[in-house]
Amino acid sequence: MNSTRKLNIAVLAGDGIGPEVMQQGVAVLNAVAERFGHQFNYKEAICGAHAIDAVGDPFPEDTFNTCMEADAVLFGAVGDPRFDNDPTAKVRPEHGLLAMRKKLGLYANVRPVQTFDSLLHNSPLKEELIKGADFVVIRELTGGMYFGEKYQDNDKAYDTNYYTRPEVERILKVAFTLAEKRNHHLTVVDKANVLASSRLWRQIAQEMESQYPDVHTDYMYIDNASMRVLTEPKFFDVVVTENTFGDILTDETSCITGSMGLQPSASLGEHTPLFEPVHGSWPQAAGKNLANPIAQILSAAMLLEHFGLKEEGKVIRDAVNKSLDANVRTPEIQVDGGAAYGTKEVGTWIVDYIKRA
Repeated sequence: MNSTRKLNIAVLAGDGIGPEVMQQGVAVLNAVAERFGHQFNYKEAICGAHAIDAVGDPFPEDTFNTCMEADAVLFGAVGDPRFDNDPTAKVRPEHGLLAMRKKLGLYANVRPVQTFDSLLHNSPLKEELIKGADFVVIRELTGGMYFGEKYQDNDKAYDTNYYTRPEVERILKVAFTLAEKRNHHLTVVDKANVLASSRLWRQIAQEMESQYPDVHTDYMYIDNASMRVLTEPKFFDVVVTENTFGDILTDETSCITGSMGLQPSASLGEHTPLFEPVHGSWPQAAGKNLANPIAQILSAAMLLEHFGLKEEGKVIRDAVNKSLDANVRTPEIQVDGGAAYGTKEVGTWIVDYIKRA
């Protein structure tokens, strides 16, 4: 048994299905703490539409302070159709997400893409293409078009895909280092045949190659990469790309696993690390006990592994795999004729398995 660890975790459930899946994520962490003798302390804070309604700010100063004081942030999801359908809205839930990434210096989004043998049938892709796929996409998170200068009037609009050398170097360092720990293969995804920002990325990556001689580095245009992650997912080991390309590419990879409800992620950087499911807030399902909690639960596993609690992370992953094998699944991934399980039921099954295992 590992020695006792104490972790202070900021819990930002957010909007839509966020609170429901977060409840299960925290329940799983509590089961792990009980089994291994750890102490996890939680402090809840508001963000997204919930925070706009309460205080007019999607990432209030109090929430920022809670995150800064914590060892880690466990995040749910933000988003609300009231804002999606109003192009004139000056403040949006997603602004809180961008502000959080910027203020916490979370420049590296790490998204593992793995298949589950029991869910291969659920992917729209052929089983022989995806079986055994296991790669990580690293997305730059605080630069590029999402943060560059913007302008809009009735006749024209622009966004600026702005990157500096230090921003590119630090994200590439994360990617090269991870490739060294994995299968020594890094793919840099860009659009260097058209975009100046991509040419800077490629130039810096080529300069850095010599520092990582045991990593095989290749370069791929985003349009080709968008096709290859679906037609040859087993080609990839570590993929690194800029913010906009990474946003699209990581959502695309969800069809490899069969559901966005299965994909966790980590965002790392200068301050408190953050762990969150890849899926959005799915407001239509809020409060209906339909949402798959597995991505949130696996995000909790990534949180523990980040702090060196490998055995604890493995216990969570084993419990998730057992739940899938036992067809304890929410409706979007349930087999034909399988029993009906909701968010709470799946979470409770996984918690009970951890306590028994």
